[in-house]
Amino acid sequence: MKTLFLAFLFLAIVVAGCKSQQKSVTSQPQPQITTPKPEMVETYWKLTELMGKPIVKNENMQKEIYIILKKEGNRVNGFSGCNTIMGQYELKEGSRITFSGMASTMMACPDMATESEFNKMLGTVDNYSINGNTMTLNKARMAPMARFESVVMK
Repeated sequence: MKTLFLAFLFLAIVVAGCKSQQKSVTSQPQPQITTPKPEMVETYWKLTELMGKPIVKNENMQKEIYIILKKEGNRVNGFSGCNTIMGQYELKEGSRITFSGMASTMMACPDMATESEFNKMLGTVDNYSINGNTMTLNKARMAPMARFESVVMK
């Protein structure tokens, strides 16, 4: 009986947390694409291509997929299609990057394939390049695993 009560309590807390997060998501300002050359950190990077396939926001996504690399504490946060993501990144010499300690909320959505592929990619990449307003995340010398566009928030 005690176990059933604790399971019910846990489920109620998770549901309440998801509902409050959904409200905050809809109140965020809509981003617009910018033309000045962005810095790698403190920039909103919108995912435009993943594993060679264009990414288009669809009806199953609450908002577009993005990441922001924060200066403070080398933290990364973003949205992976259904869930909010957070973790740490490390920039190294030679345009190298690693992501670690990645975590996310645990909402279930109708189509989790893109989100799953995006999260797997973050754990695999080891270098990046920036050309104008485009950032790519890469593994070794293979084709870019992900392509992002810098965006200015209104």
